[in-house]
Amino acid sequence: MSDVEEATTRAHHEEWAPGVAALARRFGDLDIAEEAAAEAFATAVERWPADGVPPNPGAWLTTTANRKAIDRIRRENKRDDKHKEAQMLHDNTPPEPLGAIDDDRLRLIFTCCHPALAMEARVALTLRMLGGLTVPEIARAFLVQETTLEQRITRAKAKIKAARIPYRVPSAEDLPARVSGVLAVLYLVFNEGYLATGPDTDPVRHDLTAEAIRLTRLIRALLPEDGEVAGLLALMLLTEARRTARVSASGELVTLDEQDRGAWDKALIVEGHRLVRERLAAAAAGVAPGRYQILAAINAVHTSAGDIRDTDWSQVVALYDQLVHLDSSPIVALNRAIAVAELDGPEVALAAVDRLEDKLAGYYAYHATRADLLRRLGQSQQSRAAYDKAIELAGNTAQTANLTRRRDQLR
Repeated sequence: MSDVEEATTRAHHEEWAPGVAALARRFGDLDIAEEAAAEAFATAVERWPADGVPPNPGAWLTTTANRKAIDRIRRENKRDDKHKEAQMLHDNTPPEPLGAIDDDRLRLIFTCCHPALAMEARVALTLRMLGGLTVPEIARAFLVQETTLEQRITRAKAKIKAARIPYRVPSAEDLPARVSGVLAVLYLVFNEGYLATGPDTDPVRHDLTAEAIRLTRLIRALLPEDGEVAGLLALMLLTEARRTARVSASGELVTLDEQDRGAWDKALIVEGHRLVRERLAAAAAGVAPGRYQILAAINAVHTSAGDIRDTDWSQVVALYDQLVHLDSSPIVALNRAIAVAELDGPEVALAAVDRLEDKLAGYYAYHATRADLLRRLGQSQQSRAAYDKAIELAGNTAQTANLTRRRDQLR
């Protein structure tokens, strides 16, 4: 809870109930007193973050509420005159159109993802304002320090102000220029739900994954010809299909090789595979697939295998080779190395992973991957050290439990 929230809560519980009663006695109207109190609290929430919490929050609220009540009474006294004026005027102005998007939340996300902002800035700002993620969660998603992320958000706000970027609901013509940022926002929201990065949250947050899927379905209806929208929806569905198998009854994360594939959601897999086939047909017709479409195809390979041993790893590696040309991030390189280990062996994969140390030294999955490869190569001491580092960096208890068990199984 922030200082502002603590102060307003304290004032409400300790001082405000008597204040409302006093206002009601003074003005002879409990409704006016309660509305004045609500307005005073709204003013506090707006002003205190910038001005600082006053030494006596209760007194500040009481004074502000008195002023609000007086203003309200003055307005009430003028109401009859205003009603007469209103009867003389008839406003035929239609309500402001909502644009191409009916859903309130999706409309706001599209509005915030303004193309005048750099992609990382618009995604970070929108995640913070509308995505339901905290600054630490967003920073972990971008693999940056919290201070770096906060500076990025501050610069985005400053640019909006300096460039006078208008707050305007986008039209249908605006959507294609903004959709890439919106998809990035929803993908990161989904990822936080799929595997929460915070230590004090549930390891899997179905509220986030379900909302991300819901909003992506709406975008699919708005932009049915956009291949990346279909790709992201397929990726989410095929990932969500495995949700119930990803955490054991004891609260331990269950990795793909150990999951009960009979517990996967077959309906979601069927829908996801259908979308992937649609995109493959488009690719055969000469439409190059994008990042989300390739990621969805990789997940389609995994969800097509009845057993981990049946996985077509050569196809997975080939798909990662395509992805590298679109996204050369170290995370993609790490995931490719994991697939290479199954195709060419752990020694080849370990060499590829070690080349990523300078970029992923603070990322738990880098050390967890090294630990597993070293274990398979019989290097138990080095594997144990890598597991220790992964456990130190792990984001939630489910990850920690899985890594600890694997470490303790080393001879």
